[in-house]
Amino acid sequence: MFGNLFEEEEKEGFSSTSSGGRVAKGGDEPPPPRGRSTLCGIKNQGGTCYLNSLLQTLLFTPEFRGELFSLGADELGCLEDKDKPGAKVRVIPLELQRLFASLLLADQQSASTADLTDSFGWNSSEGTNQHDVQELNRILFCALEHSLVGTTGSTFIHQLYHGTIVNSIACKECGNVSQRQEDFLDLTVCVCGVSSLEEALWDMFVEEELFEGNNLYRCGQCDRLVTAAKSAKLKKLPPFMTMSLLRFSFDYAKCERYKETGRYVFPLNINLRPFCEETDGEDSDYSYELFSVIIHKGGCYGGHYHVYIRDIDQLGQWEPPEEECKIKTQKKVKDEVKQMCEPKLQEDDPLSVISAIITQEPSKSVLLDQLGQKIMDKISSSWSKKFRKHYGPIGKFLQSHNDVFMLVSNGTRVALKANPPSPVTETPSPAEQTTDSDPSTPADPGAVEEPEPDQPEPEQKQGSHWFDLNDSAVTSIRESDIEKQFQGKESAYMLFYRKTQLQRPSEALKNPEYKVPLNLIKMAQEENIRVQKMREEFEASNNTVELHLHLAPSYRLGNGALQPSSKEQSASTPLSFDRRKTVGDLRLAIYQMQELWEGDMALTVARSLPAGLHLYTTLIDDGVSLYSAGICTNSDLFVWNGREVCGAAVLTGAEWEPVLLNVVRPFLEDCVQEKADEMECEEGRESFENGGPGLKREARGFAGAATLGEELSLKDGDALLVLEPQSFDSSVFTRNGDVVTVTTPSDCRWLQVEFRPHGGGGEEGDKEEERRKIKVPASGNMLLCEVKQRAIEELQIEERTSGKMLGAQHCLRQVDCTGKLLPPVCEELSVRDAGVRLMTTLTLCPGNAPKASQLFLHFSVGTAPSAGFEKDILVEKSCTVKECLKAMLDDVGLDGTCWHLRRLDWCEEVGEPIMDEDAPLSELKINNGETLIVTEGQLPPKGFLKLSVWLYLDPRNNSSDFTGFNHTDNGHTEEQMLELLTASEMHSPSPPLCAGNTAELRSAGQVEISDEATLEDLKTQVLTLPALQDVCVPITAFMRVWQLECQRLARILRGQQLTLKKLKLTSGVDLCVQPLLQEEDLGPKDVMLNVKMGVPGERCFYPTEELVWDAARDSSPRSLRTCLAAHYGLSPDSLLLAKHQPDKHTWEEMSTWNQQASKKKKKRKAESLLGAPFHLKDGDTVGIKNLLIDNNRNFLTLEDERGQQRLREQAEQHRKGGPAADSDGVGPQKKAGPNKSRKPEVALSINVGVFR
Repeated sequence: MFGNLFEEEEKEGFSSTSSGGRVAKGGDEPPPPRGRSTLCGIKNQGGTCYLNSLLQTLLFTPEFRGELFSLGADELGCLEDKDKPGAKVRVIPLELQRLFASLLLADQQSASTADLTDSFGWNSSEGTNQHDVQELNRILFCALEHSLVGTTGSTFIHQLYHGTIVNSIACKECGNVSQRQEDFLDLTVCVCGVSSLEEALWDMFVEEELFEGNNLYRCGQCDRLVTAAKSAKLKKLPPFMTMSLLRFSFDYAKCERYKETGRYVFPLNINLRPFCEETDGEDSDYSYELFSVIIHKGGCYGGHYHVYIRDIDQLGQWEPPEEECKIKTQKKVKDEVKQMCEPKLQEDDPLSVISAIITQEPSKSVLLDQLGQKIMDKISSSWSKKFRKHYGPIGKFLQSHNDVFMLVSNGTRVALKANPPSPVTETPSPAEQTTDSDPSTPADPGAVEEPEPDQPEPEQKQGSHWFDLNDSAVTSIRESDIEKQFQGKESAYMLFYRKTQLQRPSEALKNPEYKVPLNLIKMAQEENIRVQKMREEFEASNNTVELHLHLAPSYRLGNGALQPSSKEQSASTPLSFDRRKTVGDLRLAIYQMQELWEGDMALTVARSLPAGLHLYTTLIDDGVSLYSAGICTNSDLFVWNGREVCGAAVLTGAEWEPVLLNVVRPFLEDCVQEKADEMECEEGRESFENGGPGLKREARGFAGAATLGEELSLKDGDALLVLEPQSFDSSVFTRNGDVVTVTTPSDCRWLQVEFRPHGGGGEEGDKEEERRKIKVPASGNMLLCEVKQRAIEELQIEERTSGKMLGAQHCLRQVDCTGKLLPPVCEELSVRDAGVRLMTTLTLCPGNAPKASQLFLHFSVGTAPSAGFEKDILVEKSCTVKECLKAMLDDVGLDGTCWHLRRLDWCEEVGEPIMDEDAPLSELKINNGETLIVTEGQLPPKGFLKLSVWLYLDPRNNSSDFTGFNHTDNGHTEEQMLELLTASEMHSPSPPLCAGNTAELRSAGQVEISDEATLEDLKTQVLTLPALQDVCVPITAFMRVWQLECQRLARILRGQQLTLKKLKLTSGVDLCVQPLLQEEDLGPKDVMLNVKMGVPGERCFYPTEELVWDAARDSSPRSLRTCLAAHYGLSPDSLLLAKHQPDKHTWEEMSTWNQQASKKKKKRKAESLLGAPFHLKDGDTVGIKNLLIDNNRNFLTLEDERGQQRLREQAEQHRKGGPAADSDGVGPQKKAGPNKSRKPEVALSINVGVFR
């Protein structure tokens, strides 16, 4: 959606688009031509995909396009005069005309909308803002209507898209009907809760809404509140019906927008008779067919639009989608075998091909709609690719050869005149057609070349082909692909229907110039000529390649490759050449450059390698172009006689590539000078500091990459050790078969061992004398058990217990860069095999060293361990999860079978359980040093949820039934409960749960339950917990269940018969149960509020009370005020309400506010407390002031002021960079990552001049 953001637009003629691909050498790259569909896309300016989709829909609405083109310069003015003072130039329709003409006639892949958006008054940043396509549709139509005032086209938007709805309210008492008409340009239909477009229209125009109970209607004739029924009908149907799907909704529970992605079916043809007021017309008056679907991909905060469009005027070239072509190519092998058994035919002669196909059919005739497929099966190429250019469409070819072919079966089949079909086989039944056809060839009418309009054979329905127009890309699709947009994140958003009565004239079909003004046709032709000239110039400049010529006299052979003879001069000569020319032309050009060249000249492709220049393929065929020969920019060509260089034969080809190796040879100090005199090339000399033996290194190239690379696995830069008998020193080299080891110098052969008697990561409690270090002489072949033994002896650590050394209970461990101890090393391995580097530190710690067949694991019981507090264990790699768990339980002295193992997740928290208890640790890829968590409880079966349950204790309920809480068998200690409350007192001046109450939470245990269980089942199972045995709940309706988020009450679970899956509960969620004094069954729109009345004259409130507010019918502030007035027995007009914001310690007053009103309807939009800015939800606190006895309108309390002061201090600390105080809330606070800031939403507008 944001491609080609910074690409500049062309201002001459039609604005063309640049492909943004390769960089041209001779100037700007011309726009690419149209693709195989012959339709033009629209370039995306960065965020204008919504605009592109709507413009393509309007372009492929022939009646809209025709009305726009019918407006001439005498009415619209001229764009050249738009800057003249006093000139009335209607810029928007003029630019729209130009854009449409460019999309129809300009030979370019995509057109630009820069001039059109400039006419809208948009700046450069508007092109990157995302907007809603439905909003644009209404604003663009309004802008066009204002722009065309006073012209003959001033009403064409109204004529094409304007419809009327009549709303009726019928009194059930007297029968009086009150009606009101409402105009529309598009219908907005509901998606949430319905499954199809017809169902949504039925709810809108067939179902009646009853006014009864507390929601009565005041009848003007009865002059009182009565029961009434409200309904709506379509009064006037427009030629084009636009349906906008309400995909975006607001979740009042989560206070966020979301996109409806459920399945929503819409038909290709629809009859609107059941939804109309008048139904006595013809069926064609109510029938509509779908011709455009605008699709939105993404979420409610951003995404991408593209459009599926039906090509009504057949302006594009439709081809089967590429996926189908790939399936058909799988039959190639079968077709080749089939062709071997058939007589040889002339594949370049269509007459021979079609005749052979008809002859091989048992019926001696072929269905016309299968002929194209059979041609593809026969010659592995379609008619369009093979013959159309020379012979035209297949239908015209058959007509022009009527002396050979004849049409039978009412023109549906073709046969040979020389061998006509018999009457029996002339018109076979459908079953016979299936039997007679080739079983390997499926009948696919869509894959056949479409006959021409003048062809007498039946063809597909006019304009039945669909295309996907996705910004600059245009692809063919099938009608069945529309069903894929019924649901998902990529789904239909706007539907465009046209009346089936609308027919197109024959001269409009396949004629993009139809009704286009002559001046725009001429402008498009001039633009095409200019662009074609640009393409020719670009191709000439872009086909120039830069070559590097290497002449043989400047090189010599050495080190298995060609080396420059002189380092002072450049060995290559640059040459610019056209790659469309031939090798012979290049050879002639080089001859002319090298006048002194004698003899033959061979051109060989070369490449510079680390060892030098190597030759590959010689260009032999002088007639082939450089492009076909694979010569591109920066290619190296070696010019020589093809045999030798300076008298030395040169080996060419990939198998003789030179490999540059580092040849290492031993030498002694006294023979350095002697060896140096014998070397032919430069060498680097390295010796050891102690003056002992050393190594000499030189770089040498060796030809033969096939042998050195493939067989010996040698590559550039590898070292090769060469040993001579007289220089072999056993103190430096050790030979074991084919392996030679170079011994490290003596001053580097050591390991440092640090003794930590208490283990761990070096706690401050360790005494300095107890943490001793010692250097132990070591080599790569030394076993680690020997290193440990030497360290124990030198550190003099002995323990004469039962005659055993202390080393039996100690192990060696490496330390990482942070000082953390790594798992113990296996002492059965050598220093080299264990991956321990010399000159590093090992730590001697208490514990046993693992064997080669064992794993060293950390584990903790219950929770994720802190660093240094986990326990360690050694287990066999082959042992199962169950055996490992038993070993861990034995180690900590726990019994029972109600335990399972969990791994840590990526953020070092307790993750998912290990389900397969019989699997070996090695199969589960549990690595050395990994941490496992021993968790209480059996493994939950698949599809079951494990939920933590807390009990909500409210001090306002003085009943002893709620205070007899059992702490014995709930699996949680008193300290855990106290920790929660203490954190609440420390971090939050407001209560830890819902603001306004002082309740506390106590852990009640955990439950395991199926996600298909209902909420009532969950309540029943929760009551069986031992911790809740003393809580008196008569039936489940006396219990309220909350979902906790960050140890705060977030939402009430409602709907006794809803499943836990429907309630979106997942494993690990915390729930809180609250006993009630009366039954409760909250509806979907019932809101449970904590309300408290202000104490007159004081800055405090009376105790909090619970109030259930029914916001289903009316969620306005007046409805809540009326509900509170009835609760307290006061007048609604005397109450002042405010919502408490506990995070900010502020109060937001709920007064009746004014929203933007429609200028046409003069009616204020509905006010809702469930939406912005209040977003009332369960558990919110609402303060009340009785203005009759309390003049203080300020809701702030002393506690709120203290909280605000604390927030200011935290903000000041954060500004200074100091550690901020903990935020409000209870429990562990997660790291607050950088919140992704969304771009502010900007209103969409189009600026229009005044033409009245």
